[in-house]
Amino acid sequence: MAKELRIGMIGYGFMGRTHSNAYKRLNDFFPVKHRPVLKAVCARDPKKAQAFADIWGYERVETDWRKVVNAPDIDLIDIGSPNDTHFEIAIAAAKAGKMVLCEKPLAMDVKQAELMVKAVEKAKVPNMVWFNYRRVPAIALAKQIVDEGRIGRPFHYRATYLQDWTIAEDVPQGGAGLWRLDSKVAGSGVTGDLLAHSIDTAMWINGAITRVVAKTETFVKKRKHQVSGKMESVGIDDACMFLAEFANGSMGTFESTRYARGRKNFNTFELNGADGSVYFDLEEPEYLQYFEYMQKQSGKKIESHLTGWRKIHTTNPEHPYMKHYWVPGTCIGYEHTFLNALADFVAGVESGKPVQPDFRNALQTQKVCDAVIKSAKTSKWVTTGVKL
Repeated sequence: MAKELRIGMIGYGFMGRTHSNAYKRLNDFFPVKHRPVLKAVCARDPKKAQAFADIWGYERVETDWRKVVNAPDIDLIDIGSPNDTHFEIAIAAAKAGKMVLCEKPLAMDVKQAELMVKAVEKAKVPNMVWFNYRRVPAIALAKQIVDEGRIGRPFHYRATYLQDWTIAEDVPQGGAGLWRLDSKVAGSGVTGDLLAHSIDTAMWINGAITRVVAKTETFVKKRKHQVSGKMESVGIDDACMFLAEFANGSMGTFESTRYARGRKNFNTFELNGADGSVYFDLEEPEYLQYFEYMQKQSGKKIESHLTGWRKIHTTNPEHPYMKHYWVPGTCIGYEHTFLNALADFVAGVESGKPVQPDFRNALQTQKVCDAVIKSAKTSKWVTTGVKL
């Protein structure tokens, strides 16, 4: 008989929906022993929270997250609320002995993140940060290819994450839907919101980023604030570019903006090595492109007479996660990345082998984000202090 995993969800926005979908579908696709039960959803607007609860099947609604954190009928706290709430909720949840799942970025800054790591490790509670792109089958396959040594010595890593939804000057900042444009709530702009994903993926695949030098830009300096109703200065970065050095000696370039007209969620990376390369584009998430320069025959590497890019359709059962879904040639979607992440987390709880990225791992990404922001202010190279 399945053991209940009783969920307390903090937040009912975009991430609340993706996470809730994962909880509802977990046992349909993955043979884990726990069965999620949607106990409570918490948000400041009780009417909207109730509407969310009715749609997704939460048993009750709360407006005070402390009641959810301290409720005896809840095992896991899922923090899907704005960035400035992560710290206090995570600390309290750990002290209450709850499992803690948290949206990215982990915190507003490294100082907060370090205290969050201490809290979950002192309490010895399972924890994870929702860097869901690790769970795209094609990206997981790229990681496998690199770990197998198929690209050889790495030389270059380049990543882009482009959107266009804030180009209009009349887009306000703040409030429930646009808190990502308010630096007091978000902490940073594209650096924490978009590049945090790129950085996490890069260090997962290619190792620690040790130094960065960055440039950021805020194109619209003032926007009307939805809460105050006044024109206020914009503190977030609309665009960010940075150069990176990896511990393995390779070089990296990262670019992110919300001012790339026509790009809605354009997330790409390419890693070039001595023996091959990998390339991924989220607009074609079912594909991984792989270039093989050297082949192995009889245990020796030889130059291939079939050199060229392969476009691998990652839908076969031998590809990461795909054995749990459909027949080869049929695709899964964005929502399944959260389902895959949840399945890995629950399997880790059951096996006693913590899943990654946990809070300590996400702290390393926070260190790079903070170093990028610092470098943009000083126009100097900044050491990240990352330890993987």
